[in-house]
This record gives sequence, structure tokens and C-alpha cells, in this order.
Amino acid sequence: MPLADAVSGLIAGVSPVAERELPPRAALGLAAARDVIAERGWPECPTALRDGWAVRADAVTGASAYSPILPSAPPVWVEAGEHLPEGPDTVLPPEALEGRAIVADAPPGDGVRQRGEDVAAGTRLLAAGMRVAPRHLLALAAAGVESVAVRVPRVALIAAATPSTDTLSVLIAREGVELGERIDAPDTLDGIAAAIRAARADAVLVLGGTGPGRTDHAVAALALAGEVLAHGIALRPGETAAFGRAGGRPVLLLPGRPEAALAVFLTLGRPLLAALSGVRVPEPEGGTLLRKVTATIGTSDVVFVHRHADGLEPLGGADLPLSHLAEADAAILVPPEREGYPEGTRLGILPL
Repeated sequence: MPLADAVSGLIAGVSPVAERELPPRAALGLAAARDVIAERGWPECPTALRDGWAVRADAVTGASAYSPILPSAPPVWVEAGEHLPEGPDTVLPPEALEGRAIVADAPPGDGVRQRGEDVAAGTRLLAAGMRVAPRHLLALAAAGVESVAVRVPRVALIAAATPSTDTLSVLIAREGVELGERIDAPDTLDGIAAAIRAARADAVLVLGGTGPGRTDHAVAALALAGEVLAHGIALRPGETAAFGRAGGRPVLLLPGRPEAALAVFLTLGRPLLAALSGVRVPEPEGGTLLRKVTATIGTSDVVFVHRHADGLEPLGGADLPLSHLAEADAAILVPPEREGYPEGTRLGILPL
């Protein structure tokens, strides 16, 4: 099955999970379920941007060292972040006062953050589908937002103790989902089928056992627990991947080989988790190939790369040694209609 058809088939009928409310800090990395709108502006009144003297600008116009002004009332000292007292509209720097005389002027509003200038009431702070990032916490706190509606899919991973297990667990968690269960893969067909049925999750990922070996039971177990929709994807590495349904949930079977497991997760697992969380998939980052890459017509090829300041170093794809795979921090996807890309081609990447 072509990769594009496999992605479509895997996520067909998959809807975002129900939303839940979490404090903004607890929502970091999760997808907002709906727009977050500021109900109040910030600051709530004019605030000093710097330490200095709060004055009315029109009372000190023209003041200088050569033409000092003695104000009718002494200026008020304010610290950065403090509310301005009633009356003043400007904050002069500390050196603007010599003794009792003002020796500098400033336009109205200088050194002041006006009401609602940081966050205006009605501002959209987060769009539905956007991941909550550390940069959002400031505005959310300023606007008094105490909770954010997010979607947190629950994923079960059924896996043998292979080199891929820990890596895949971390990658799953980084997608803004809850790795609710990590189940050691049983050695029998019936055991794997029972584990798939019993998994309390919105999606089930099974690692290993997708090949033709005598101990490879994952595909038959999925058929026993539910239905297999596809086995064999035109993806390299990852040809033996499969997917289906069990108990109304999507089930993705990943090969046990580390490079194949990663390739299948990047191209099939990540879109599945995005569909469950309702996250907006951002435009891929880009990079320029430092060497050409070759691929096979008719197959989608995943090539792992290492990102350098000046471009992408191809490391390889199928049968990649673990020492080389450890250097990879991203991958590129060569579509089935291409035999590769020449050096210097700028491509989108799949970050690891």
C-alpha cells in the first residue's frame, strides 16, 4: 500500500479526543482544544516601564540642564512595574532630577506601559490546535487565564524489550499525549491479542513482530483482536508495518528494527497522534542537503539526517547501524515518484 493511502486509512474516522481543563503550566506541550481569548487587558492601568520620576509631560516641557524647571509639586519616584499615581503620564529617567529641579523633558507616555498595551481585552492568546508553549505562559498569566482546554490522547505501547522501546516511548510522550500503558509484549499470539483488547487507550501501538518470522505474531494477533486493514507499506525502512482497528480504536504495528520503527512512527504514528489531539501540524522546518540522496522509485524512502549549521548530512535509511542512527536528529521523506535529490536541494524535515 502506498504511504499516502496508509496514512489516510489509518486516520480515517479518527476524531480528536474529548477536551479537559488544565492549568496553563500543566498544559505545556499539549494542543489547545479551542481558542483562548483574553477576558481582561493587561496592564489594568498605566505602569512604569523603568525606574524614575513620574511627572506630567506638559509640566516639564522644555526642561534641560540649561533651563531647569522647578515643579509646583515634587515628582513621585516609581519602580519599573509599579502603577503610576493619579496625574502623571510620563516617567523621566533618574538623572532627570537634580536637587529639586527637573533638567530633562520627555513626550507624554514616555517610560509608560499604557492600559491594555501588553494584552488587550479580546486578544486571542492561543488558537485551537496550537501547542501551549513556554512563551504563552506570560500572556496567559497576565490575562488571568487559570485553565486551558486541551486534548490529551491516551496511548498504549505494547512492546518487547528492544533498543527501540525507550526511544519510542519518549517520542510518543513528546507528541503531547499520555503514554498510559507500556505493556511488555507477550510471547504468544493469544497473549498479544489479549493485550491489544485490554489496553485502556485511545490508540494502541505495537512494537515488533510484524515480519514473516515464526515468532512474529503481531499481525495475526491484531486480526484476532480486531481487524487488519493493511499489512505491508511501500515505505523503506518500515515495509512490514501494519495497521487496523480493535475495539473501535486505531492500532498501529511497527517493525522491531530501530530504524524501521522510527521511520514508521515519523510517517504514520505522528499523523495518528496529531489526529487524536487535534493539533495543527506546523510547516516543516527546512534544510539544504550537503550530499545527494538516492531512493527507489515506487517506494517512500525515509533518510535519516544530521543537522549542521550549513545543511543536512544524510546518514542513510534502511539497515542503518545504531551508531549512525544515534547521530540522527531528523529525517527527510523521499516520495515514491523520485529517485532521490541532488546535493543542494532544500527540503522539509521530520524532526526527531
